[in-house]
Amino acid sequence: MQNHDATVLEQYDSRAEAYLASAVHAAGADLERMADLIGHRPDAVALDMGCGGGHVAFRMAGQVGKVVAYDLSAAMLDTVAAEARRRGLDNLVTKQGAAEALPCPDASFDVVATRYSAHHWGALRDGLRDGLAQMRRVVKPDGLALFMDVVSPGVPLLDTWLQTLELLRDPSHVCNASVEEWKATLAAVGFAVDDVVTYRLRLEFASWIARMRTPDVHVAAIRSLHARASSEVKDYFQIGDDGSFTVDTALIVARPI
Repeated sequence: MQNHDATVLEQYDSRAEAYLASAVHAAGADLERMADLIGHRPDAVALDMGCGGGHVAFRMAGQVGKVVAYDLSAAMLDTVAAEARRRGLDNLVTKQGAAEALPCPDASFDVVATRYSAHHWGALRDGLRDGLAQMRRVVKPDGLALFMDVVSPGVPLLDTWLQTLELLRDPSHVCNASVEEWKATLAAVGFAVDDVVTYRLRLEFASWIARMRTPDVHVAAIRSLHARASSEVKDYFQIGDDGSFTVDTALIVARPI
């Protein structure tokens, strides 16, 4: 029986190119807002925690002096490194490891950021807290922290549906926290939240499934759930006839305290 990290690697090692090419990951209002918040900081060192296809790291590399792209998957990091070379981003380096065990010195980053990664971290809630605690440890006292992810609506009915769809698609999914859970966990590890910006993200069903190579039996289960969803669920997630649906995302801006 494999552990959770092995499940994550099983899911993502073979999908690095798909995440590099993913339009959902390569663009977005949250990425634009992140770039505005960071600004031009040529002397800064930045961390992309759980970098995946590297889109946060690529964006930051044009704004700061050095970026560390950190991920559990060596295949993801190889893809990110190759794309960085293709783009001429010689200030981007990669480092491998789990979010809960970040091998970097205390107070070594001016900017720490993570996007669409935290919902995979370790055991339920503890993985989120441990990963965020590592980010708090390595950010400088006057540093900037940016957290971007799909978030739970915070309503039990809607939360159950979101987590179920996510898990059927991808067994490495742990949990999408709500904004309130994010705030509480960040406070617990020593961050003060300065701002929260929320968005609605449309997920086109065919590409969402193809990116993860979800087994047909799980695709059928998701579609069956869609067909049987209550009006409250269908309206909130705007479930379309083709299976496409809309989720909440958030950009949380914080600073160490």
